[in-house]
Amino acid sequence: MKFVNKPVRKKDAMSLVTGKPVYTDDVTQGSSLVVKLLRSPHAHALIEEINTEKAKNVSGIECILTYEDVPQSRFTTAGQSYPEPSPYDRLILDKRLRCVGDPVAIVAGRDERAVDKALSMIKVKYNVLEPLLDFRNAMDNEILVHPEDDFVSLVEVGADNKRNLCSSERMSIGNVDEELAKCAHIIEEDYHTKANNQTMMETFRTYTSIDAYGRLNIISSTQIPFHVRRILSNALQIPKSQIRVIKPRIGGGFGAKQSVVSELFPAIVTWITKKPAKMIYSRKESFTNGSPRHEAVIKIRLGADENGMIKAIHMYSLWNAGAYGDHGPTTVGLSGHKAMTIYNANAYKFDFDVVYSNTMGAGAYRGYGATQGFFALESAVNELAARLNMDPTVLRMNNMLTQNSVGKTLPTYYNEVLKSCTLDKCLEKAKKMIDWDKKYPCRDMGNHKVRSVGCAVAMQGSGISNVDVGAVEIRLNDDGFYTLMIGATDMGTGCDTILAQMAADCMDCEYDNIIVHGVDTDLSPYDTGSYASSTTYITGMAVVKACETLKNKILAEGAKKLGCSVEDTEFDGKTVYNAKTNEGISLSELANGNYVGSNNYLSAAESHYSPVSPPPFMAGLVEIEVDKLTGKIDIIDYVGVIDCGTVINPNLARVQAEGGIVQAMGMAMYEDIIYDSKGRMMNDSFMQYKIPSRLDVGNIRIDFESSYEPSGPFGAKSIGELVINTPPPAIANAVYNATKVNIRNLPITSEKIMMGMLKKA
Repeated sequence: MKFVNKPVRKKDAMSLVTGKPVYTDDVTQGSSLVVKLLRSPHAHALIEEINTEKAKNVSGIECILTYEDVPQSRFTTAGQSYPEPSPYDRLILDKRLRCVGDPVAIVAGRDERAVDKALSMIKVKYNVLEPLLDFRNAMDNEILVHPEDDFVSLVEVGADNKRNLCSSERMSIGNVDEELAKCAHIIEEDYHTKANNQTMMETFRTYTSIDAYGRLNIISSTQIPFHVRRILSNALQIPKSQIRVIKPRIGGGFGAKQSVVSELFPAIVTWITKKPAKMIYSRKESFTNGSPRHEAVIKIRLGADENGMIKAIHMYSLWNAGAYGDHGPTTVGLSGHKAMTIYNANAYKFDFDVVYSNTMGAGAYRGYGATQGFFALESAVNELAARLNMDPTVLRMNNMLTQNSVGKTLPTYYNEVLKSCTLDKCLEKAKKMIDWDKKYPCRDMGNHKVRSVGCAVAMQGSGISNVDVGAVEIRLNDDGFYTLMIGATDMGTGCDTILAQMAADCMDCEYDNIIVHGVDTDLSPYDTGSYASSTTYITGMAVVKACETLKNKILAEGAKKLGCSVEDTEFDGKTVYNAKTNEGISLSELANGNYVGSNNYLSAAESHYSPVSPPPFMAGLVEIEVDKLTGKIDIIDYVGVIDCGTVINPNLARVQAEGGIVQAMGMAMYEDIIYDSKGRMMNDSFMQYKIPSRLDVGNIRIDFESSYEPSGPFGAKSIGELVINTPPPAIANAVYNATKVNIRNLPITSEKIMMGMLKKA
C-alpha cells in the first residue's frame, strides 16, 4: 500500500491553517435576515398571551413568528435513520415551555440592532408551572413534562409520556441473581456522571435561501445533511424534494451537530418570507440550549469468585433526557451493551430507563453513552481489584476479551462474532510505556505529594450494524484524475483524507489525483452521516467497492480500444495494456478520448452497509500527582494503546486519540453543568464552565496494536469514539491508589478528594 497506513497530510490542511473562508459564516457573507429567538425564562410554563404588535413595528423587522404561525406537527431533531427511535415530542414553537431557553418567538430583521430591540418589546404572559428538575424523581412524578396527547414514538422503545418515560428496556442473559449468590466478592455501587457540553469551536449556525426553482436551500454546520433534509421536511411540512442541504467545513461537532439545532428557525423564516436568513448561536445559547451529553446514574452489581474471575454483571442505567428525547433511547443502550461485552461472565443483566425533566434536552456526544457506562463498570472492576488486593491490570487480563477470544460469540453485543482483537497486547504495551510495574500503586514524592497510576480498558463499535449506509461515486475525469463524491461529513476528523488515501491505493494512482467533493444532498450519494464511528468502516468499504467497479469499467473500455478481450487486459493505474502483446493505452488518453469521442463517460457508484459493527479496543493508563494537603490533581502522563484494525492514517488517528482523551479529562475533572433551583444554568460561558487547556493534560502518548478486521476496508475498524472512554475511570482509579478515596460522582474535584480523606481519617 502506497498511501494507506501512511501519515498523509489532510486534504484541507492548508486552507484551515491559512484562514481561508471555509466555514458556514465565511461562505455566506451576502446580505440576509438576522434570526434570533426570544427564549423562555422559566423551566416550565404555559404561554397565556403573547403580544408582538409593537415589536413588529420596529424599523427593519421582517417577521415575528409565534406558535400560532408555524406548523403544529411533532417531530424529533435527532439525526438518526428513519424511523427514528427518538420520540416525536417537539414543535418548532410550542405553547408549553419545558426548559429555560425553550423558544417562545422567532424574530427576523435586516440587522442585529433591530432584532434585539424587537426582542425586548415582545410581551409575554406566562403561567409558570412547577418544574421537575431532579431526573432521579422523574418517573411516575405528578409533574408531566410531556402531557400532550399527540406524543408519538415510531419505534417501540418503551416510551410513555404519561410516566415521563422517553425509553425503557430490560435485558438478561443467564441468571444474574443465582450467579451473584455463589460469588465470593460482590461490588454494588452507584456511579453518577454529569451532563457535558461539546464546546466545539464553531457554534451552531445556519444560512437559508430560496433558489431559482423555489426550493429551500440550507447551508449549515451539521454532521447529518441528509437527516437535516428529512427533519426539516417533517417540521415545516414541505416535501423533501423542496429542500437542499449543503455542508461546508465544520469547526467541530463531537455529536452536538448530530441533532438539528439551529436549522429550524432560519428555515421557517425563509420559507415564509422567501428571503435569505442566517442564524448564529451565541456561545451562551450553545451552552444553554445545545445538545449535551446525558446525565446518568448507573447502578452496578459485579460478582466474582475468590480468584477474581467475574461471574455476573448487572447494570442499571437511569438517563436524564431533559426536556426532549433526542438520542435518549439509543445512547443509553451503549452504556451496557458496549461496557459489559468487554468482560467474560456467566450471566449479564442490563436495565435502563430514560426520563424527561425540565432541564435542557440532551443529545449525542462522542462516546454516545458508552462513556458513562465504562466509567461505572471500569470503576467497579477497579474496586473489585482493590478488594482482592490484586493489580487491576492482572484482573483485567484474566477476565477481558483477548486475541484468544477471536471467534467467540458476544451475547451482550447482539450476538456478533468477534473477528479481531488485540486488547491484551494493547494493555501489555501500555504497561511497558508507563512503567506500570514499578509505579503501581503509588509513590510518596515527599512534600505531601503522591504519584499514582490507574487503568481502564474500553471498546466501541464501527457504525451501527444493519442501519448505517455509506455511499460514494468515483468519476474518471479527462486527463485521468478522479473525483470522489461522498455523502460522509468531514467535521475536522479527516474523513475526506482517509477516503482519498483508500481510493488512491485502490486505483493505484497518486493521492493528489483524487479530488474529494463534500456533501450536497442534491449531488452527493446518500450517507447516514458522520456519527457512530462509521465513516472509515462503512464509507471506506463503499470506496473500495466503487473503485473496484470503476477499474472493471476502465478495463472494459481499454479492451475495446485495444481490440482485445477484457480477460487479456491489465491496469497499473496509468496504463491499460494487452497482457499478451504489451500494447497499451494511457489512462489520460483513454479518458480524453471518452470525453470528446463517442465513447463512455466512466463512473461508478456503490453503497455499503454492514450486518456487524466490529469493536475497536483501547487500554488507557494514567499517572497523576495528588497533593494531600489540598486534594489538587495534576496529570503527569497518559498512555493510550489502541486496536483500531489497520490504521489508515497514523497522524490523524493519533490526533483523534489525543483529542478524545483531552475531552474525557474534562469530563473526569472539570466539566459540570449546574442548574439553580429555578432550572437556570449557572455556568453558561467559558468563564464558569472549565474545559482543560494544554497546561492541564500533562503528557499524552498514543500507540497502536493493530489487528486485521476482515469486514473492514484494508482491515480497518473505527477510532473516533473509542478514545474518550478510558480517562474517567483510569483517573478515578489513580486517585484511589493515591488516597484510598473512591470518587463515584464526576467530576473528580479537590473538594471531593479532601472530604473523602477526612472521612477516612
